[in-house]
Amino acid sequence: MIRIDVLTLFTEMFDSPLAFSIIKRAKQNGLVEIVLSNIRDFAKDSYKKVDDKSYGGGAGMVMMCQPVLDCLEYVQKSTFAKATADKQDSRPARIILLTPQGKKFDQRLAKELAAEQRIILIAGHYEGFDERIRISAGAEEVSIGDYVLSGGELPAMVIIDAVVRLLPGALGDEDSAANDSFSDGLLEYPQYTRPEDFNGLKVPDVLLSGNHKEIEKWRKQQALEKTKKNRPDLFNKSKNSD
Repeated sequence: MIRIDVLTLFTEMFDSPLAFSIIKRAKQNGLVEIVLSNIRDFAKDSYKKVDDKSYGGGAGMVMMCQPVLDCLEYVQKSTFAKATADKQDSRPARIILLTPQGKKFDQRLAKELAAEQRIILIAGHYEGFDERIRISAGAEEVSIGDYVLSGGELPAMVIIDAVVRLLPGALGDEDSAANDSFSDGLLEYPQYTRPEDFNGLKVPDVLLSGNHKEIEKWRKQQALEKTKKNRPDLFNKSKNSD
């Protein structure tokens, strides 16, 4: 089992995404435990203040050290659900700050995280984190792409989904994750299902042939062509492009 903690100001945003499909089944089957903690609960003043103006000036507010780090300390001291306590080991949790300044999240990192026993995702908001949060927590910074969102909640959901589907037993077909886009450095080949002819658009004959060797060859070629067209950066890096 893996435990994923999310530190956020908006725990309610996770209610729906965590209640359906693969994540729901993974939780029910004891593959993952997902725990949400509200950073605002750890603010010490009567206004539950978690942000303040930036030293040096500039637009926006910055998340303060005390509420975030106190919340993190509380979460780090908490344990797995009682039923899985005997499965814990001594490895420290992997702490991740979700920020546009971080390294880009990809399938390689998703596989790394899926092999961890515990992950702590800290969702920022406003203008970002006081830098001393990263330093004090010993956290790594991760971004899901080269754009800016209103907060780290959506990136946290993306990472949770990408990680959970890689857990053994999470998918109905264990080959599904292995054939996903990016698993071998290429985008996935085109897929077809019934009917064979839809408004004059027909399923390629090779997929109807029953010749698995030729089907595999066609899929590999299609994956190369799609990657070269849509993601030349991946194509140029791929050993398959030689």
